Amino acid sequence: MMSIIVNWLSYLNWYIRPAVKWFLRKTTRLCELQRICYGEEFGYSRSSKIETSLNVSRTKDIHQCMQQLNNLAIKGRFINETMKNSVEYAVKLTIDVKGIKPSIHMRFINNYKSCLYQIYGYKQLLYEIELLRKTPYSSDNKEHEDKLLKLWSLLNPDRRLENRISKQWTEIGFQGDDPKTDFRGMGVLGLENLLYFATEHTDAARHVLLHSNHPTYGYSFAIVGINLTSMAYDMLKNQSLQVHLYNSVKGRPFIKHFHYVYCYLFYEFDKFWLSEKPRDIMEFSRIRSKFQDSVLKKLENPKAQLKLSFLIETV
Repeated sequence: MMSIIVNWLSYLNWYIRPAVKWFLRKTTRLCELQRICYGEEFGYSRSSKIETSLNVSRTKDIHQCMQQLNNLAIKGRFINETMKNSVEYAVKLTIDVKGIKPSIHMRFINNYKSCLYQIYGYKQLLYEIELLRKTPYSSDNKEHEDKLLKLWSLLNPDRRLENRISKQWTEIGFQGDDPKTDFRGMGVLGLENLLYFATEHTDAARHVLLHSNHPTYGYSFAIVGINLTSMAYDMLKNQSLQVHLYNSVKGRPFIKHFHYVYCYLFYEFDKFWLSEKPRDIMEFSRIRSKFQDSVLKKLENPKAQLKLSFLIETV
């Protein structure tokens, strides 16, 4: 019954929407894209409504243009001059098709352009993150090895790593004597996340590592970190992170913005884990699920942003 109602409403909307748009255009002298850009503040509400409007547009030229932008992004080509030129073309096409006067509506042009950078930049980011996730860690790759050794030196600066293959790796939360086996699920993305946290927020990362060695509530720092990479990746892929990224990044989001989300998740999970006072590590799945639900609940607010707030405490 519910599916019938949904289908009926969709059918009704498909036929009524053009009439509503025509009426509003006549009364406001603004097209739908203009009404959104002028009526909504910067952030998720504006960009998501622009995205919806473009996706259901019946204007052939605009539909084809946005499909071209989408193809660029999902193939990892929404970058540099190609990105700028394609957005400029899309804006010019929209102005021409909708009969918008640039001299009067420059604010619309700037807002609309920002939305396009966000919308298709998000798809480009997903492409780049997927590429890292699918790149396996290789001990024959000097760059991979150097980053892994840097991770050790940042997290454990007072302890020299005696050998590349060593049980010492368990001190920062890897499972065995060679961390490369732990990166199988998330590829080098897991390493990049851990290294970013340790590099950009060294004191916070070391305190989280200290908490992970708690005699009662301890957990494997690196393994949990890689697991949180998976959480961040899933949230990016299912578009939950659109809310945060559209609200916090004015323009195209980059990999550093994904790393920022990861740092937020790791720091907040550490606090959440300790507050739950788990009996043992076997409670990880339950607590992880509960934590993820709390983050997703926060992102249901269209104005939500995931803000880092480091308060270093000794537990």
